[in-house]
Amino acid sequence: MTTPHGAQEAGHARYTYRLRVSSTARTSLLAEWARCRWLWNECVARSKKAHADAEPCGPARLDKMLTEARTVMAWLREGSSVPQQQLIRDFAKSRAKALKDIKDRLPINRRAGMPGPKKKREALPTLSYTRRGFRIKDGRLHLAGGTVLTVVWSRNLPTDPTSVRVYQDSVGHWYASFVIATEVEPLLATGRVIGIDWGVKETATTTSDAHDLPHAQHGRTAAAKLARYQRMMARRKPAKGISASKGYREAKKQSAKLHKKVARQRQDTARKWAKSVVCDHDALAVEDFKPKFLAKSTMARKAADAAIGATKAALIEMGRKHGRDVRLVHPAHTTMDCAQCGARTKHALPLSERTYACTACGAVSPRDKNSARVMLVRAGLIPAADDRGRPDSPLDRQAA
Repeated sequence: MTTPHGAQEAGHARYTYRLRVSSTARTSLLAEWARCRWLWNECVARSKKAHADAEPCGPARLDKMLTEARTVMAWLREGSSVPQQQLIRDFAKSRAKALKDIKDRLPINRRAGMPGPKKKREALPTLSYTRRGFRIKDGRLHLAGGTVLTVVWSRNLPTDPTSVRVYQDSVGHWYASFVIATEVEPLLATGRVIGIDWGVKETATTTSDAHDLPHAQHGRTAAAKLARYQRMMARRKPAKGISASKGYREAKKQSAKLHKKVARQRQDTARKWAKSVVCDHDALAVEDFKPKFLAKSTMARKAADAAIGATKAALIEMGRKHGRDVRLVHPAHTTMDCAQCGARTKHALPLSERTYACTACGAVSPRDKNSARVMLVRAGLIPAADDRGRPDSPLDRQAA
């Protein structure tokens, strides 16, 4: 079954910039976050009580709670109402999604997945402002409440932003993430199509040898340094109820910086590869692969280092940005089907067997290359989908 993405429709994108935060601005942001964190925890408490009493707890009721709290508490009134109202919206969305997931899964624990409280020492500051809560003047970001932040403009904003999220990462750096309405940036037609199969030995195997994505192994390269910092943390780990030492905090910070560096390397590799694939092909048949199950297998570490999910997301985003036809293909039996004649093997191939040999037509090819060609057939991007496909297959009937 294939799922096309509406690439011609305008969407939204995030433009993220580093912030230079003064001591005064940092104090103001942390005070604002303290109010929002208290408000979030109050929403969690109200939600639990409403759940126990079988009463509704929607956004309107939470808005009323915020109005009452700001009337009574002068400390809460000192902050801007914009991030507080937005936090209530975010909580309501998170709660609604959790309730839907609970209804679908029917878990034993009826509170599983519900938004929980934010602890002071663990939750990182995150403040969201809508259009009326911020403005950009003379290259600086002015937030509601009088906080002024210096933005490192690494690139220009294409249009006026509709909202901004100011947050602090695990390393202690501050960022501003603007939401921008975007339009499609079409590229020249090439007349070429490509099929993409995800894997562990190679992150992506395609029908074009020039666009295969080898495993970059960024995490493996940084493993020695990471192990060193983790040993430092283990030796200095404080007992429960005791404040962490300066050495423990420093080791934790270095570990977080290394994790962020690896994440950025993976993101950079994924975006550059996605750009080259999208520029050279008009249509993409992409395996709709869910790498979550690999976390429970013996390939968990290597699969996590491959960052298949992030690479797939970067490819879909790049295709939508440039108006390319991106088709997601159901991954079931893609390693068992023959791309030439459509025949299916009777038994699943073991991972150790890297060559696909069709018993029906005699075609022999590398296993991942055959799977990449199957993506094209199922997506209907080559003639084999019409005259040599398997119309009696349940997957083909779903795709039709």
